[in-house]
Amino acid sequence: MTQPLVFIILVNWNGKDVTLDCLASLQRISYANHRVVVVDNASADGSVDEISRRFPSVQLLKMRENLRFAGGNNAGMRHALDQGAEMILLLNNDTTVAMGFLEPLVSAMQASNDIGMVTPKILYASDPSRIWFAGARISFWTGTMKHLGIRAVDDGSFDIPGPTDYATGCCVLIKRTIVEQVGMLDESFFMYGEDADWSMRVRRAGMRLLYVPSSSVWHKVSLSSGGHLSGFKLRNKFISNFRFFARYAEWYHWLVFPWMNVVVNAVAAVRYLVGHYGQSH
Repeated sequence: MTQPLVFIILVNWNGKDVTLDCLASLQRISYANHRVVVVDNASADGSVDEISRRFPSVQLLKMRENLRFAGGNNAGMRHALDQGAEMILLLNNDTTVAMGFLEPLVSAMQASNDIGMVTPKILYASDPSRIWFAGARISFWTGTMKHLGIRAVDDGSFDIPGPTDYATGCCVLIKRTIVEQVGMLDESFFMYGEDADWSMRVRRAGMRLLYVPSSSVWHKVSLSSGGHLSGFKLRNKFISNFRFFARYAEWYHWLVFPWMNVVVNAVAAVRYLVGHYGQSH
């Protein structure tokens, strides 16, 4: 397998400890032809100094304000393209990676000209025997997006590579040519939904999205909820979710999905409130 130049982009905002853990795991990867870029979104926790001190080979971009997920990653991608990246990997800073995680992703990308994005199996860092992401499905009828395999035991049932409706922004590899064709992340998504929107633009450009389970990444999210949810996050998930479906749904989906979207998010809100109340009493 040839090794195209891959730029690995992390966005950090006051996440010094998890970012340092991620960078430490990236130092051990076996894929030689890569560069690591950290985009710091104006952190105030000493991240910049500590990253510079411990990982001097990392390319550190210092933003003057918090550009959030989309803006930070876009700044990193612009830098990567300027520096000659052939492929770009977006990676959440609250992850760690297997030593050989990148080779299967690159190999899958190189297997066919119509593959535009690839994404790995992602496991819970708190319980590596359980899955957080094994592909994804979008339903335009219910207005929902969901991870496949979430919280399931990693018993081999999700070890078959295959198509995915969207590639999670937690870890996604994309070709330079695809970024140039479809553009970068849509920064109008304040929080959430940027990865699904990006994936949909890649799909509508005629490219396939592939889940590659031979690549493993561990994500530091809550096993009980699938990720920490607050009222702020629930509200922004609802807004971004609705924006995504409003953008891509056909007219006949509008007969159903707005109401289903409200119901699904109301159930999520009730679950959050019940759990929050229970923890405080």
